[in-house]
Amino acid sequence: MSSSAPLVTVEGLVKHFPGPRAGQVIHAVNGVSFAMTAGETVGLVGESGSGKSTIGRAVVKLITPTSGKIVFDGQDVSKTSPQAARPLRDRMQIVFQDPYGALNPRMTVGNLIGELLKLHTELDREARAVRVREIADQVRLSAELLTRFPHELSGGQLQRVCIARAIATRPKLIVLDEPTSSLDLSVRAGILELLRDLQRDTGVAMLFISHDLDTVRLVSHRILVLYLGMVVEEGPSAKVFEHPVHPYTQSLLSAHLPPDPDERLARHVLSGEVPSAVRLPSGCPFAPRCPIAMPVCSQARPAMEMPATGHQVACVRVKDGSYRLPDSARRNVGDSVSHARG
Repeated sequence: MSSSAPLVTVEGLVKHFPGPRAGQVIHAVNGVSFAMTAGETVGLVGESGSGKSTIGRAVVKLITPTSGKIVFDGQDVSKTSPQAARPLRDRMQIVFQDPYGALNPRMTVGNLIGELLKLHTELDREARAVRVREIADQVRLSAELLTRFPHELSGGQLQRVCIARAIATRPKLIVLDEPTSSLDLSVRAGILELLRDLQRDTGVAMLFISHDLDTVRLVSHRILVLYLGMVVEEGPSAKVFEHPVHPYTQSLLSAHLPPDPDERLARHVLSGEVPSAVRLPSGCPFAPRCPIAMPVCSQARPAMEMPATGHQVACVRVKDGSYRLPDSARRNVGDSVSHARG
């Protein structure tokens, strides 16, 4: 991972969408800030509706932010429209969750990859054909697959085609939006290994979006935990996973299934539902569900603090070290799981 100046800087990113009724607003992203350097993978994790995909799409200019600032490769692209951002496409790419929906079913694999080269490079037909074969080899697709159509490929092969398209122009940044969630476990491992190798060989930065904690931990240098469009915890992957501080992060990680199916599991069980993104709660967004919330938590949005663990957390409990969820918020599910198996 590079320690140079940031490749991407996001400051106070806000994105609103029209609500289900006239005059309503969906607060999808609410003041998110972070930075990325070349060769770094930053993971965005959180429940559905936490704003992960919206952030990724805003960074690569598929959508325009409501407010905030996005600087990519030294250029302020905050107010650049998706159409005006087309010259940036050779330097920033995105890989979507569903490879079937991301590819034109009427084009062969070779043409799908070559299309990016035709749009964003000045290579002639012969040079493009050579480059397509190089890219196919780079993502471990056999040359015979270049003449096939998407419906003739497996899900894992299709995702490799999507990755091949993403790296075709040698971008500096790739946003990966749930790139392995539709794949089975063995295929997923191969894709993750490919991504690590590509980053090592090319130095590309990756913004990795996923709800799968194992995947995020495996590929990310740093992690941002999101709740209701806000960052509640941020830090190096190992620190966040080994020493979760924010009550939401503790709960999220406690719900993670261990590799051993017979392992006894103590989970933090949260009450209530995620608040509506149309009517955000005042103060800390997690306060309505937090087992250790105090009156002050509903009065003002907490600033990022740095506890002894050395990473950033938005929780007032950090100041006095009382952020650990109590045993009363735990439920041991080991017995019920074993009983169900018996």
